[in-house]
Amino acid sequence: MERKKLAKDRAGPLQTHSMKDWSKDVSTQSLDSDDYGSDDDLYYSKRLDPAEDELNEDDSDTVDKMSSAEYSGEDELRSPPSSKRRRCSSARAAKPTPPWNTGKDVDTDPPEQRFYPLRTPGVQMSFTDTHTPLDLFKLFFSERAVKTVCDNTNKQAASNVAKGSTYKWVDVGVHEFFNYIGLIFYMATIKLDEIKDFWLQDDIFSIPFPATVMTWDRYSSITWNVKMSDPHKDQENNKRKGTPGYDSLFQAKPLLDTIRNACKAFYHPHRNLVMHDGVTTTKSFKFFILADASNGYAVDFAVYTRKSDFLTGEGLSYDSVMSLMNRSYLGSGYHLYTDSFYTSPKLFRDLLGQNFGACGLYREHRKNCPRSTSNALDKSSSKAAIRWIRDGPLVFVKWMDRKEVSICSTIHPAYSGEKVQGWVKPKTGGSMPKLYPCPSSVVDYNRYSSGVEVPYQLIQYYSTQHNEMRWYTKLFLYFLDIAAMNAYTLHKEMMAQRQKTTLTHKAFMEELTAQLCGVSSKVSLKREGCEHVPVPVAAPRPDASKRAASAHMACLMCKIDNRKQSTPWKCKVCDVALCLKMDRNCFEKWHK
Repeated sequence: MERKKLAKDRAGPLQTHSMKDWSKDVSTQSLDSDDYGSDDDLYYSKRLDPAEDELNEDDSDTVDKMSSAEYSGEDELRSPPSSKRRRCSSARAAKPTPPWNTGKDVDTDPPEQRFYPLRTPGVQMSFTDTHTPLDLFKLFFSERAVKTVCDNTNKQAASNVAKGSTYKWVDVGVHEFFNYIGLIFYMATIKLDEIKDFWLQDDIFSIPFPATVMTWDRYSSITWNVKMSDPHKDQENNKRKGTPGYDSLFQAKPLLDTIRNACKAFYHPHRNLVMHDGVTTTKSFKFFILADASNGYAVDFAVYTRKSDFLTGEGLSYDSVMSLMNRSYLGSGYHLYTDSFYTSPKLFRDLLGQNFGACGLYREHRKNCPRSTSNALDKSSSKAAIRWIRDGPLVFVKWMDRKEVSICSTIHPAYSGEKVQGWVKPKTGGSMPKLYPCPSSVVDYNRYSSGVEVPYQLIQYYSTQHNEMRWYTKLFLYFLDIAAMNAYTLHKEMMAQRQKTTLTHKAFMEELTAQLCGVSSKVSLKREGCEHVPVPVAAPRPDASKRAASAHMACLMCKIDNRKQSTPWKCKVCDVALCLKMDRNCFEKWHK
C-alpha cells in the first residue's frame, strides 16, 4: 500500500501545465467524446473487460476488495452501476470446481520451457562507441522522422493561415524543432502553473532561459500547428469515417510506427517481460506497454481507442497482450507477468501454445477461474496460508498476506518451499523477523513487476503531458516520454557494460534538454537588454575645463574592503557608486 500511495503522490501534482492562454479552440478537439456512453467504455474506465469479467448483482463488492490493487499498484476498482453491469449466465454457479488443496499437498512441476530469443538480449549497438544523450534520443526521434513532422506542421500552419489565422508563420525546420522539443523537456523538469510563465520578464520569479531559445509567440504557434500526419490525407481519412477503411489513429500513425520500430530495433529484451498500462491524461485513448522486467525498457506498445484495431473478439485484455507478444520478433520461451486486468485462463493457455509462459494476479469473476468455496481461505485463515487448484497447465494459487492474494501461472508449481521474511510483535514488545511460506509465483510476480514500477515512477517526474490539448498532441508528447525513457535505459545498459559511471535520470534529462536546445547545461546565462551599466554619479559640468572636478562618491566596494576611494561612476540600476579603473574593477566585483 505504501508503494501505491507513493505512486499516487508522485503522479498527482505533475499535471499542472495549462494551455488555456492560447488554446481555447484546441481543448474541444478530441478523438471522441470523453463521456463513456457504451457498456464496454464504462467497463474499461473501471479496468474491467466485458468479454472476460462476469459480474452478478451480488458482486458489487468483489472488485473493491480484490487483493490485486495492493500488489500491482492499480487504483482501487469500482464496479459499474447495476444498470450497466454485464451479467453472466446461470451456468456460472453450476460449473463444478474441485476443492482447494493446501500448501502441504504436492503439486506437479510444470514442463520446463527452453528460452530461444531471436537475438542476444540487451542493447543492439556497439558498446565501444560513445553516445551522448542526444544521440540516444535520436535513435527514436530521428532527424528523418522530425523532418516529416516539420513538413506536416508547415502544411497545417499554411492551411490555418489560409483560413484566416492572424499569427505570423515562418516554416519550422529540423534544428528549430529539436529546440522546441528541448523546451518541452525543460518545462517538464521545472514545474510552473502556466506555460506562459516561462516567458515572464522583469519579475523576481522570471526564468530567463526559454526566451533565449525562442519567443513565446513562436513556441505557441508551433504548438498550435504541430502535426504528425499530412493534413490533406487526414481529410481523405475523415471521409471514410463510419466505414471499415477509417483509421482512428491515422493522425498519429507516422510517428507511432517509427517509435515502435525503433524500440524493437535497438534493444532485445531479457526473458522476463511485464505488461502494464501507460499513464495518460485523457480518456480518448489508452496505452498498453510490453516492458523488459529487468530495467523497464518499453519493448513495444499499442494504443487503444474505442474503435480499436484489436479484432479477435476475445476482449481488450486478451487482444492487447496477443498483439504485442510477437514470436517472430521475440523468439520463444519468454515469461510474461501481468496484473489482474490482463490475466485470464484463455490468454494463458494461448500464450503457452506459442511457447510463452505467463504469471499474473487474477480475479475470481473472470471466466473459467475456480470459484470453489470448499476448503477456501477465509477471514480466520492464518497468515501465509496457501490454497491451490491445478487445471491442466494452469495453477491457481491463493495466499494470505494482509489480504488474500490470487495468482495464476503456467510456469510455477503451487508451492515449492520458498519463504519470505515478515515481522511479528512478541508480547515482550518490539518486533522480530520471521520467515513465512510463500508460493514462488507470488515471489516472482513481486520481483518482476516492481522492476518496472521504478522507471515509470521516475518518468512521472519529467512527464511532458499538458492539459487541454488535442488528442494527437497528447500522443506526440507521450512518444517523447517513451523515447526519453528508452534512451536513458540504453545509456544505463551501455555504461554498465563499459564499467563507467552512469548518469542519474535527472542528470541525463538535463543534459538531453541542453543538447536539444544547442547549449551547454553549465552555460552562464546573460539576459539581453541588461540595464546594469555604469553611468556618472551626477551630470557632467558643461564647462569642459572643469569636467575633471565633476562630482565623485565613495566607492561602496572599497568601503566594504576598508579602503577610502571615490569614483565618478555608479550602477544605473543599483544606484551605488563603484570604481571602474584599469587596476581595480569594483563594478564587476559588485555584480558577481
